[in-house]
Amino acid sequence: MSVPVLTFFNHKSDIGKTSLVFHVAWMLSEMGKRVVAIDLDPQANLTSAFLPEDVLEVLWDPDNTAQRNTTVYQCVRPLSEVGDILEPKTQAINPRLHLVPGDLGLAGFEDFLSQEWPNALGSGSLYRPFRILSSFWQIAQSAARQHSADIILADVGPNLGAINRSALIGTDHVVIPLAADLFSLQGLRNLGPTLRAWRADWSKRVDNWTNPAFPLPAGSMQPTGYVLMQRIERLSRPVMAYQKWAARIPETYRQSVLNQPTSPRVQPIDGDCLARLKHYRSLVPMAQEVRKPIFQLTTADGAIGSHSAAVRDAWSDFRALAVAILERINLPEESQAH
Repeated sequence: MSVPVLTFFNHKSDIGKTSLVFHVAWMLSEMGKRVVAIDLDPQANLTSAFLPEDVLEVLWDPDNTAQRNTTVYQCVRPLSEVGDILEPKTQAINPRLHLVPGDLGLAGFEDFLSQEWPNALGSGSLYRPFRILSSFWQIAQSAARQHSADIILADVGPNLGAINRSALIGTDHVVIPLAADLFSLQGLRNLGPTLRAWRADWSKRVDNWTNPAFPLPAGSMQPTGYVLMQRIERLSRPVMAYQKWAARIPETYRQSVLNQPTSPRVQPIDGDCLARLKHYRSLVPMAQEVRKPIFQLTTADGAIGSHSAAVRDAWSDFRALAVAILERINLPEESQAH
């Protein structure tokens, strides 16, 4: 049985998506969940948030043959020649949280994914196209088995390209980070139809391979809800402007993502909002410096005075978000013994 994959996805950049994955992964592990985080963004921002530069230098050294399976790209690279997927070697962040690091070289895998997408509907051998298209899911599941994970969290880039399409077909649940602005609304209008198209297209391909030689992801990519993020450059905007765009999100989400009609005379209930998160401006650079989530900062890190109260608020906010996510995906809050 596969481990559920939760992907944080929005094709608009500069929202705080990677920071959200980072903090939710930490919080879930603090709650006792065994978590595997996988960085499927070619910019590898999640990886650099978790790991110090000296470790990254070793991981990304092209001449270090001993590191041939320590990033996502290194694990899929043999597929571009005549090899197969390599078992990932993860980085232990804490005893219950492990990372499959990203790699800037992953961008070069985009063409292979694009080429094999139509081949999965062909009449010849389907082993190679499906192996390539499902490779991210295969790597994530392998890492999850290694660590008896309860859940896999995936970070992806802000686009609708072939890498993200392959990441999403290996996704069970999707959380959408949003900002209260026009760009997020427009992004939702594009994102919903894209998810439905990818889901339908993957289903056709799976149906085309009547006797698969290895397990394949279901490609359900079910919307779990959205998180309203307060972006730092928006903090000075008038409250009314923020409220204007925030008020439009529930209806747009239901229409575009859930494909549900709404009545213009009935204001939708904001039941799809998992959380409204503050930016925690003063804590962000402090946390980045020590590579901790903001809710783990201590006085030794500089979290004194009003910062201490903000750290407690952050812990409450992210725990509430983690609990909401677990409820939506029907994963018990209490972890099973491993």
